[in-house]
Amino acid sequence: MGKSTSGSKETTLRWWQLSLFGIGCTIGTGFFLGSSLAIKMAGPSILIAYLIAALGTYLVFDALSKMTAKEPLEGGFRSYAKKAYGRWAGFSSGWVYWCSEVLIMGSQMTALSIFSRFWFPNIPLWVFAAVYAILGLAVILIGVGILNKLENVLAVLKVAAILMFIIIALLAIFGVIDGDRPIQYPNSKKDFFPGGMKGLWSAVIFAYYAFGGIEILGLMATKLKDPKEAPKAGRVMLFSLMVIYALSIGIAVTMVNWQQFNAKESPFVIALDAYNLSFVPHIFNGALIIAGFSTMAASLYGVTSVLVTLAKEGDAPASFAKEGKLKIPLPTLILTMIGITASVLSALLMPNRIYEYITTAAGLMLLYNWMFILASPRKILKITAKDKIKYFLGILLILIAVSGTLFHTSSRPGFFISIAFVGVIGAITLIMRVKWKRSEKNKKKTILKPWPTA
Repeated sequence: MGKSTSGSKETTLRWWQLSLFGIGCTIGTGFFLGSSLAIKMAGPSILIAYLIAALGTYLVFDALSKMTAKEPLEGGFRSYAKKAYGRWAGFSSGWVYWCSEVLIMGSQMTALSIFSRFWFPNIPLWVFAAVYAILGLAVILIGVGILNKLENVLAVLKVAAILMFIIIALLAIFGVIDGDRPIQYPNSKKDFFPGGMKGLWSAVIFAYYAFGGIEILGLMATKLKDPKEAPKAGRVMLFSLMVIYALSIGIAVTMVNWQQFNAKESPFVIALDAYNLSFVPHIFNGALIIAGFSTMAASLYGVTSVLVTLAKEGDAPASFAKEGKLKIPLPTLILTMIGITASVLSALLMPNRIYEYITTAAGLMLLYNWMFILASPRKILKITAKDKIKYFLGILLILIAVSGTLFHTSSRPGFFISIAFVGVIGAITLIMRVKWKRSEKNKKKTILKPWPTA
């Protein structure tokens, strides 16, 4: 996990490979499953939420890619936060990210286990969770090159599943395929905005979840053959995602009344439910498993990378950066596995609602890191007034998503839990700042101490 040499295979990514990697680690269960909950809250107006989230995500990657193009740093976003605002920023950003991703990975593994039981109902959930954890670790241990190839293949499969839905749905809309119910087009303002502005505002956070993973793309951008191509990779990726999301969700809410969507089924399965296509649930269950596994593998890469760079810079125990025979230092691997195991056990043992609050908090913590990314260029780069306005707009759009959680009963507790997590990490950061200052003073005293005379 240390810095690769320029001639290694791990540093020869081309911009289009990074775009494909980004699509692979971004299209996950947040889109395939979470979009149903968002539609339930906002109806067809969810398309506006996706546009807001796409613009906000683009501005985050614009800031991150420009910093990467100027100076590729192994720690990605947290290294830029440290360079911009000092050691406290890098420390808190890195640990907030690590905690949030470990919690999210627990929910991903639990979701993967539930999807797998669609075909194997008699196998316990923990068995599937263990299998997916081992597979994810195997991918990371083999190396970044394999991870990139895997994400590219899985990206193609996920996009193929969405394109299949679009083609079948268009055939249904134009009457080529007959169904058991008529197409229910939204034909009034109330049909388009069933939850009003409050419903739309509450749903923006779920649209952002569909773009989660952009910070991992920033970590992978250091592997580019030419880091200056990072902005192009991000633009192509986000434009592709926006087209895919808008088309598929737009068609789904055109075909079915928003009230028929629910949080337990993919919107694509619900939209095609009336057409008696027995293969559809199986294909989309497979797509959900592929989506969940690819985002989990990318998250594993992210948490291990960040933990190693934290250790290298003295913000985590030095043993977390000691490389042995494995690609990842053993203590880093053990800590990550302990965190994920605790998260999976929490998902399996806690009441569903309570664990849902914790994962909502974890998603919000990722967005707090995105605000750090948007605030860093003004200290690191020579940015124009236009860039300042862009990054301020990006922070504003994230704040809209975060504040929207206060209007929804299932999201509100997650907001307060995220503030509690950040508060604990903030308190630890303050304690560490005192320790760092004391250490600096001792170093200065040692340097200034006169040389002993005979």
